[in-house]
Amino acid sequence: MTDSRQLIITLAQLNPIVGDVDGNAAKARDARARAAAAGADLVVFSELFIAGYPPEDLVLKPAFQAACRAAVEALARETADGGPALLIGTPWVDDGKLYNACALLDGGRIAALRFKANLPNYGVFDEKRVFARGPAAGPVTVRGVRIGVPICEDTWMEESADYENVVECLAETGAEILIVPNGSPYARGKADIRLSMAVARVTESDLPLVYLNQVGGQDELVFDGASFVLHADRTLAAQLPAFEESLTTLRWTRNGDDWRCEGPIASPLGDDEADYAACVLGLRDYVGKNGFPGVLIGISGGIDSALCAAIAVDALGAERVRGVMLPFRFTAQASLDDAARLAAALGFGYETLPIAAAVNGFEEILAAPFQGLARDITEENLQARTRGVLLMALSNKSGAMLVTTGNKSEMSVGYATLYGDMNGGFNPIKDLYKTQVFRLSRLRNGWKPSGARGPSGEVIPDEIIVRPPTAELRDNQLDQDSLPPYDILDGILERLVEREEPLAAIVAAGFDRDIVARVDQLLNVAEYKRRQAAPGVKVTARNFGRDRRYPITNRFRDLGHPLPAPDDSLVTRAGRGSVTYDE
Repeated sequence: MTDSRQLIITLAQLNPIVGDVDGNAAKARDARARAAAAGADLVVFSELFIAGYPPEDLVLKPAFQAACRAAVEALARETADGGPALLIGTPWVDDGKLYNACALLDGGRIAALRFKANLPNYGVFDEKRVFARGPAAGPVTVRGVRIGVPICEDTWMEESADYENVVECLAETGAEILIVPNGSPYARGKADIRLSMAVARVTESDLPLVYLNQVGGQDELVFDGASFVLHADRTLAAQLPAFEESLTTLRWTRNGDDWRCEGPIASPLGDDEADYAACVLGLRDYVGKNGFPGVLIGISGGIDSALCAAIAVDALGAERVRGVMLPFRFTAQASLDDAARLAAALGFGYETLPIAAAVNGFEEILAAPFQGLARDITEENLQARTRGVLLMALSNKSGAMLVTTGNKSEMSVGYATLYGDMNGGFNPIKDLYKTQVFRLSRLRNGWKPSGARGPSGEVIPDEIIVRPPTAELRDNQLDQDSLPPYDILDGILERLVEREEPLAAIVAAGFDRDIVARVDQLLNVAEYKRRQAAPGVKVTARNFGRDRRYPITNRFRDLGHPLPAPDDSLVTRAGRGSVTYDE
C-alpha cells in the first residue's frame, strides 16, 4: 500500500527542441528511467515539453498536433509498468479547441488533463492567437496526494477582470502541493521577479510550490532553468542550477498538513555572469539545434568580435570556431597584433585575408556610372560591405554559420556595419550595450560559466579592452568622435528603448538636450536596418525583437517638449447604462 505520508518527485529541468516530438519523448523516457532508479513516484516536465516551447504557429498544424498526441499516448501506455507517473506538457485538442495542456500519465492511461487558463499576450508571448483558454480546475491525484497544476502564467497574473485565479481555485479544492510547469525565458533580473511571484502565491494559498522551468536556447530566447521549490512557510527548499540541465529527485514528507522536502541549493549568478552564460547557451543551441558544424567570425582586433569569439569558444569548443581577419589599408598594426593574440589565447583557427584587391575592384566598378562625383561615405563603406560579402562566401563554402558581432548600442543608432555586424546567421551580443560588452569582457578574463569549453584565465587581451574603439570606415576616427561617449549613449538608449521615456524626462535626468535629440533621431531612422539584422540572444526584458514593434514608415517625432496634460473637461462621459458618449 502506498505511504501517503511520502511522495518522491523528480524535477526534469531539461532542454527540449521545438518540433522534435520523438526526440523530446525520448528525453522523457530517459528521465523516467533514471527517476525510477531513484525511487520516484512522479516525474515533472516543463511547459509544452513534448512540442518544445514556444512552438508558435507550428502548433496549429494538424499533423504536428497529431504527432504530439501520439507521443503522449505512447508514453502513457508505458506507465502501465508500475513505475513513476509523468506530468508532462503538450498541446492538446479537445472538442475542436487547441489547449496548452499538462497531462498526467499513470497506470497505463492519461489519468488527467489540465489546461492553461491564463494566456500571455505581451512581449515575446503570443499565446492567445494559437490556444483556447482553459477552465480553472481542481487538483490531480498522484499516489494519494492531491497536486495542483497551474501552468506558468496561471501563477504570474494578478487579479483582474481577465484573470482566472487558478491558485485560489486549487487551494479551495484541496490541493496539497502546487507544481508549476514553466516556459519562462531569461531576462536580466528575472530570477528575483519569479521568486517574488512564487512567494506571493505561496502566501495566498499556504501551499508549497514547485517551480519547474525549461532550459535551453530557442531562436532569440534563452531559457535559464533555475527551477526552485518553496515550502509553505516560504523558505527555500531547493534551487536548481541556471543554464544547465538537471534531474533532481526530492523526497517529500507530510507532517500533519505540512509537506516538506530538502534539496540542493545552487549558488545564484550575478547579473553580468547570467548575461554571459545566456549568450553562451543561446549560441550553442542555435548552432547545435540547427545542425551547423561550427561558426565563422570576422575578427577585427576590436572588443565586439573579441567577446563574440570568447562566447563562441565557450559555447562550441575552439575546434568548431574559425576566425578571419580581413585587413584593408586603414587597418592598424595594433589591430592585427591583437587579433592574433586573441586567437592564440582562445586556441581557435585563424587566418588573414587582405581585401584591398576586392575593395579596389568595387571602387572601379562604382566609379564608371558616377564619374565626376567626389568620394564620400559610399566609398568609405565599401570596405565594410566587401567584408560582409567575403564572410558570407566563406560561410557558404565551409558550411560554418557566420557569427555577427554588432552590439546593441551601435545597432540602435545604425552604426553596425563593420565585419558583417548586421548580416549572417546569429548574433550572441545583439542585446548587449557597448558598456556591457566591456564589462563582460573583463568578467570573462577572471571567470567562466559552468560547462564552458574555452580556457580559463585571460582570453581577451587587455590591449583590446583598454584601447578606444575605432571605426575604420571613418578613416580611423574614434567611434566616439561621431557618437557621444558610450556611457552617455547607453544611458540615453536604455531610457528610450527599455523605458520608453519622453525626451523631456531624459533631459530632466541630466542629459544634454541636443545629444538626446540626436540619439532619438538616429534610433528612429535606423529601424529599417534593425529589421534586416540577424537574430540574436535576448537578455533584457525588451530589445529589437518581436516585442519592439515600431513602424519603419513613421513621421512622429518626440520634440522634447513637456507633455501636455489631458483636458478631461472636454470629454463627455457615458452614463452607466449608455453604450455611447452621447447623452
